[in-house]
Amino acid sequence: MSITTFTSREFNQDIRRAKKAADAGPVFITDRGRPVYVLLSIQEYRRLTGSGRSIADALAMDGDVEFEPPRSNIVLRPSL
Repeated sequence: MSITTFTSREFNQDIRRAKKAADAGPVFITDRGRPVYVLLSIQEYRRLTGSGRSIADALAMDGDVEFEPPRSNIVLRPSL
């Protein structure tokens, strides 16, 4: 597995090359010299997360799912 690094500018200029590189291994995308994102193929992502289930399968699940969304503090301001 090879690891490739792109600057943010290189990534924006040649996304196709970054996607091809992601087929061979993770692609680190840097901003000001520091890695900020990682591009992975979907197969590698599923291998790492242990999730073989698709989004469609997850949405079609039977039964109850416990979900406690975080509270939001939305403040409404009058429009001008």
